[in-house]
Amino acid sequence: MFPERFSTLPAYAFPRLRGLLDAHAPGGPVVHMTIGEPKHAFPDWITDVITDNAEGFGRYPPNEGATELLGAIADWVSRRYGVRLDPDRQVMALNGTREGLYNAAMALCPESKRGARPVVLSPNPFYQVYAVAALSVGAEPVFVNATEDTGHLPDYAGLPADILDRTALAYVCSPANPQGAVADRDYWRTLIALAERHEFRILADECYSEIWRDAAPTGVLEVAAEMGADPERVVVFHSLSKRSNVPGLRSGFVAGGPDCIGRIRQLRNYAGAPLPLPLQHAAAALWADESHVTENRRLYAEKYDDADRILGDVPGYRAPQAGFFLWLPVEDGEAAALRLWQETGVRVLPGAYLSRDTETGNPGSKYIRVALVAPREETADGLARLRATLFP
Repeated sequence: MFPERFSTLPAYAFPRLRGLLDAHAPGGPVVHMTIGEPKHAFPDWITDVITDNAEGFGRYPPNEGATELLGAIADWVSRRYGVRLDPDRQVMALNGTREGLYNAAMALCPESKRGARPVVLSPNPFYQVYAVAALSVGAEPVFVNATEDTGHLPDYAGLPADILDRTALAYVCSPANPQGAVADRDYWRTLIALAERHEFRILADECYSEIWRDAAPTGVLEVAAEMGADPERVVVFHSLSKRSNVPGLRSGFVAGGPDCIGRIRQLRNYAGAPLPLPLQHAAAALWADESHVTENRRLYAEKYDDADRILGDVPGYRAPQAGFFLWLPVEDGEAAALRLWQETGVRVLPGAYLSRDTETGNPGSKYIRVALVAPREETADGLARLRATLFP
């Protein structure tokens, strides 16, 4: 006997990609442009922090996060967004944001809303944990296409009132994965007002917030504070993986109103996996330092410029505002990815693998996602081969 609630999940994106490509030989030197795993160097002093605190491996870490780490996170939020959080009541350290994005639904989604099955809203395309979180809590996942017509962000305000009245949680990713679109102040104000009216919570995935081109993305916390919104209305998630190039550190945080964070902390007490103490000390040091983040942005800016130079005149090319992905329009995403692999050895991800079919189609089927994470010369070489093959 197995649960049926996960029976409709498609194969995860990367096993699915291996099934598409791996039976075929690459047509040239392999360039990996699929997974969003940063390849820039992390600060070399981090290993010293871990070594200096290595005795912490001999103790159980505090479930919610060490005092030093929670304080460093609250200080960073204050500097970045001008919002002061109580580190003892409004912040919890995460073992990577995926854990938090999943467990927030477990802790915060009610069994019913207005006497009916609750709804969890998700942009489409999306980070796949949103879907499995909705199914895990018995909610109805509703995928809202985020297309060029909607600025590549979901237009939740356009949903029918009966759906919004049943909505318990709404996931939003800004900067968006995969499109790189950024929610501006007006977008957040509209969404917060909608959440207040229909009494749902916003789960804001902002893990790409520190990789941007021209201006730092507006955060939902600062807009909620400006509006005087209910502090329980918004829950935010941030990560060091992209900001500081330490995906293996598995360190992020969740922040929000004290009631929401209290419920998430309570679930962590029973079912969580807190970060080891030496890694928490390393995370605290990373949140306290901005110089390495500035350098990281400079390296991505060079690759943004290379992408513009190589692909700028391709029809439909859109330079990302933030993040490190290109969302390139093609005739057929799977066919383009397979052709690119067979003819050049460049490996990209079909957009349909990040999306779900809807009544109006799959919004990712005519796109490929291209990650700009490799060193600059390798990335530029991959983009040049992609251009020559798909857009001659």
